Amino acid sequence: MNFLLSVAFVLCWSSGFIGAKLGAGSAPASTILMWRFLPLAVILLAVSAAGGAAFWRVLTLRDMARQGLIGLLSQSGYLLTVYYAIQLGVSSGTTALIDGVQPLVAGALAGPLLRQYVAPRQWLGLCLGATGVTVVTTADAAANTADAWWAYLIPFLGMLSLVAATFLEDRSRTRVAASASMTVHCITSAVLFTALAAGTGTVTPPPDMTFWAAITWLIALSTFGGYGLYWLILKRSGVTKVNTLMFLMAPVTAAWGALMFGEPLGLQALLGLAVTFGAVVVVHRGNTSPAEQQVP
Repeated sequence: MNFLLSVAFVLCWSSGFIGAKLGAGSAPASTILMWRFLPLAVILLAVSAAGGAAFWRVLTLRDMARQGLIGLLSQSGYLLTVYYAIQLGVSSGTTALIDGVQPLVAGALAGPLLRQYVAPRQWLGLCLGATGVTVVTTADAAANTADAWWAYLIPFLGMLSLVAATFLEDRSRTRVAASASMTVHCITSAVLFTALAAGTGTVTPPPDMTFWAAITWLIALSTFGGYGLYWLILKRSGVTKVNTLMFLMAPVTAAWGALMFGEPLGLQALLGLAVTFGAVVVVHRGNTSPAEQQVP
C-alpha cells in the first residue's frame, strides 16, 4: 500500500510541472493559478457545506490560522515561485532540480528542529539522490537561457517555503484531517491568487482550450493527487521519507516531457534516473524505526 501511494504521489506531483508547461504558453502565471484554485475552493466549500457543521467543528480558530499559514507556505508560495520561474524562462527540468535540493535541506534540519534522528544509511540515500537529480538536469540547465540570472534563485524560495510548511505541520500538536486542511489551504490560495490576478489585470482567462485543459489537469492530478498525497505520506512515513521521494520528480518530469513534448532524453538522463531510483531504495530499506524516533 505504501509503495502504491509513493508511486501515485511521484506521478501526480510531477504532473504539476507538465501542467505548468501546458498552461504557460497561453496565460501568465497569475491567471493560471487563480483559475486553478478558484473553482477548487468553490468545490471544497460545497463539500464542506454538505458535511454540515461537523466538518469544521474539529477545527479551532488557532488550527485554522495555522493551516492558513501552512497553505500560504506550501501551496501559494511554492507554486507562485515555480510558475514565475518557468514564465521567466527557467525550464521545468531545472526547476525540478532546484526543488530536488529540498530533501537535503529537510534532512539537515530534521534533527535540530524536529528532534528526529536521520540514520547514516538515509544520509547516503539523500546524497545519492542529489547526485542522480544533478545528472538528469545538468545538460538542461546548461542549455537553458532564462530572461535573467536571478530567475534561477526564485525556485529556491519556493523550495524553502515548502520545507518551512513541512516542519510547521510536523511540529503541530493537533492533527487535522486531510480534507479539512486541504480546504483551508485551497481557500487561502484562491483568495491570494485572485487578489494577485485582479491587481495585475490578468483575471480574464484566454479563449483557448489548451488553457482549460491545463487547468483541469492541474486541479485533478496536481492538487487532489500530488498535494493531497504529500500530506498523507508525511503523516504516515515522516519527513525524511516523503522528501526522499521528491528526488524522483526531476527524472520523472524529464521522461514525461520527452514522451509528451518530444523533449530530448539521452543516456545521461537515463543514468540519472537509475541513480535516483537507487537512492529511494537505499532510504526506504534503511532502518526505519530509528529514523522516525524522537531523540532523547
